[in-house]
Amino acid sequence: MEKHWSRVEYLHQTVTNPNIIVKGTRSYYSDAWSGSFEESVVRYHYGDRYSRTHWQPQWPIDRLQIGNYVCIGAESVILMGGNNTHRNDWFSNYPFMDKIVESYQGKGDTVIEDAVWIGMRSMIMPGRRLGEGSVIAAGSVVTKDVPPYAIVGGNPAKIIKFRFSESVINRLLALRLYDLDEAVIDGLTDFFCAGDIDALEQAVRKIR
Repeated sequence: MEKHWSRVEYLHQTVTNPNIIVKGTRSYYSDAWSGSFEESVVRYHYGDRYSRTHWQPQWPIDRLQIGNYVCIGAESVILMGGNNTHRNDWFSNYPFMDKIVESYQGKGDTVIEDAVWIGMRSMIMPGRRLGEGSVIAAGSVVTKDVPPYAIVGGNPAKIIKFRFSESVINRLLALRLYDLDEAVIDGLTDFFCAGDIDALEQAVRKIR
């Protein structure tokens, strides 16, 4: 199919790396101006077809976990591979092969929670957690964890504002909205696509 900005790549249909865990069927990558999600976005991550067939990992592999309803903008980069064998606490950060195992330091799993929007050409550094409903402005470099429903931007990315008040955010998190079945969420779009937290809570309680 010809690529176009109106078409997207749904991650559950294309991801083959066993170290990328995709929740649900609604998360997508806007791939119109690049290769696929695994070819272009996820960098230095063991488990792609080439690495699986050419070498065995000598250290634990950090995973990439992606929630549901995640929107990833074109040409974004999710950097994996820990410190990529560059040790800044050594006098030389060059990856000498006879010291390659000792030179590697993992950063932990990278976690993109439900309903995150990652703007075009953003970069997510290894081991970061992007909280539910957070927004990463286009061109940002995320070096720290992002709280739920925060909007961050810049290099390094900093909090610009929160989408809602603290009390509303706490109520949203308590609802565990994205643990609902996708079919149930489809029936609640009038409440999801609005700003009335009382009405949303009542609708979810009726279902649960």
